[in-house]
Amino acid sequence: MTTNTVPQGQKKPNAFAPLLMDVAVPIGSYYLFKNAFGMSTFAALALSSVGPAVRTVWSVVKERKANGLAGLILVVNVVGLLLSFVAGDPRLMLAKDSAVSSTVGIGILVSVWLGKPMMTAGLKPFLVKGKADREAAWERLLSGGSARSAAFLRAERGYSVVWGVVLLAECVVRVVGAYTVPVDTMVWLGSVVMVAAIATGIVVSGGLAAGPMVGMIGEEIAAGAAVEPEGEPEAQVRGQGVSALLGTAR
Repeated sequence: MTTNTVPQGQKKPNAFAPLLMDVAVPIGSYYLFKNAFGMSTFAALALSSVGPAVRTVWSVVKERKANGLAGLILVVNVVGLLLSFVAGDPRLMLAKDSAVSSTVGIGILVSVWLGKPMMTAGLKPFLVKGKADREAAWERLLSGGSARSAAFLRAERGYSVVWGVVLLAECVVRVVGAYTVPVDTMVWLGSVVMVAAIATGIVVSGGLAAGPMVGMIGEEIAAGAAVEPEGEPEAQVRGQGVSALLGTAR
């Protein structure tokens, strides 16, 4: 019988820790430095880049692999630092805000092409929910050890592709708007476009990828549970045989 227990003395890992460290902390620290402490955009970006930089170098040196999320956030911050020098033309200032979306979108699509979809790290905690049986099912599906693995891997890649395309589309819309819509209108419309893009990404990626992946994880768990009882009759036969032998001996 499968249980969600953790060996005594061993602390259960936080499934959300990588997502918090690689994404939430850098982005949150940027807004904290900029809005709460009144730092310039350049200074806030520079300080918030320290964490992703350390995480990226640590992964390469210690773990001998690239940390995709931390590396992507670092690239985005560097692009932001370079673009912070752009000034003067208000339309260009509006257009440069879309550079972050395009950088992230391109990075996600490249990761899919390399066979390591970047959005998987952010998706996994929401699907696994820190449960041992869901974690085991996820690993079987992802490793190719299940009949559902091919479909699961397609959905995994599809999830990242959706977000990559959505972010690139958002970039194009904001750039076009920056040069065709009145500046005063685009100042608030840009935020509307961003929110609409995020909502679209959630709905489309959920319907095409995340939803089916949840279903496949559930099916994998159910299939594993259905196999386990098959061993019980054999155990009972052994027990009866031992009892019979003991009875004969008496």
